[in-house]
Amino acid sequence: MNDLVRQHTALSESDLEWLHLLVSEWQLLSDLSFADLVLWVPTLDGTRYVSVAQMRPNTGPTSYQDDMVGHLVPRGRRPMLDAALDEGRIVREGDPEWREEVPVRVESIPVRREGRVLGVIARNTNLLTVRTPSRLELTYLQSASDLAQMIAAGAFPFPDQQVDMDASPRAGDGLIRLDADGVVQYASPNALSAYHRLGLAADLVGQHLGRITAELAPSRGPVDEALVKLASGYAPREAEVEGNGGVIQLRAIPLKPKGPRIGSLVLLRDVTELRRRERELITKDATIREIHHRVKNNLQTVAALLRLQARRMDSVQGKEALNEAVRRVGSIAIVHETLSHNLDERVEFDEIADRVLAMVAEIAPGKVVCRRSGRCGILDAEVATPLSMVLTEVVQNALEHAFAPGEQGTVDVTAVRGGPRGAERLLITVQDDGRGLPKGFDPQRAGNLGLQIVRTLVEGELGGSFDMKPAPGRGTHVVLDIPVQSEK
Repeated sequence: MNDLVRQHTALSESDLEWLHLLVSEWQLLSDLSFADLVLWVPTLDGTRYVSVAQMRPNTGPTSYQDDMVGHLVPRGRRPMLDAALDEGRIVREGDPEWREEVPVRVESIPVRREGRVLGVIARNTNLLTVRTPSRLELTYLQSASDLAQMIAAGAFPFPDQQVDMDASPRAGDGLIRLDADGVVQYASPNALSAYHRLGLAADLVGQHLGRITAELAPSRGPVDEALVKLASGYAPREAEVEGNGGVIQLRAIPLKPKGPRIGSLVLLRDVTELRRRERELITKDATIREIHHRVKNNLQTVAALLRLQARRMDSVQGKEALNEAVRRVGSIAIVHETLSHNLDERVEFDEIADRVLAMVAEIAPGKVVCRRSGRCGILDAEVATPLSMVLTEVVQNALEHAFAPGEQGTVDVTAVRGGPRGAERLLITVQDDGRGLPKGFDPQRAGNLGLQIVRTLVEGELGGSFDMKPAPGRGTHVVLDIPVQSEK
């Protein structure tokens, strides 16, 4: 719609925002009317109309099988559009049109903002299934007529209320029509069922909805006057009401077709099961985070015990082996600590990588600097945990074997992520400027424990590849190539 309006019309950005607000609300008008809606806006030169938006009803058959958005029609071809635009009134005159052997009643509703008519809504009703209307259908049609008059007068939509139509109740979920005093004139079967869920034993018709709602929603203090006012439909508001184990979502729409409020529409939906499932998910999320927190604490306890044991050992090799085990356990603990703060089993691995580098750098001989560049991105927990251990082993190996005591140097960790969605790969390179690999060294057959862990985790658990070779000039170049899922 933005492109069509800016390309073909003279409307301002504030006018465009008004049209967006209207389009976010007009599903309600379409459902209440049992009709298709097409928004036509005059072009810049005033000789044509361009259709910038379209809506089909959920409550009846469509009148348009094709998408009308982007169509241009010359002025004069549809006289009802011309009359609504020029005279600023709703136009209903004329015989039904026949489209593919289907009779269609066409009406035109001017869209007004601050006294100016921005465009026209063509309301098209499929008459093929017309029958004697029920009380519910009559209420729908009367409410649609009131809303249409409000649109023509510039009183709807409400500029200070942005509605999320995906989350807001719709007409089919439950509808109540109130008079000017807030007394129920009509309640749809779904609306009545929702109030029965709150504990109402009687009928709603003839009851003051605000007071009944406040009585069904217990509060610790006096009667909730704000809830009474909302359920009475005095102002456009949304709220949730909970009582008797049930939860309903309310949306009030004041009806002012000719200026003064003549009544209100209250849309409502029973969201009891939805809220129950949300609470269960919140409880499960909290439980999972607590488990990760306890695992992290237990791993830190294990690391502390290993550290104590290392201090008591006389063997230099045994002490070093225990210190390596401490760092391996610590790298896993970092992942679980990160997961304990997340709502899902995915982590931002760059934070973990930085903490791993800081932990391993504590053993760096001399003045060796560890640096990271690039971005690893968000990874699943089953990838992040072994990858943190792999990164620990590779960087630790570089620090232990590439530099002599007191020697200055750098260890650069670079991450590159990319590839088509569903086949992304994470490429991590670790390069030092140390003494390099011994002559004849084969990383695929080297028997030290650290490289065995790296090969097992990268190739076996992560399904990737590992390579270690002399760097150009000086040092060692390690490449980790790992398949990962998309971040989205």
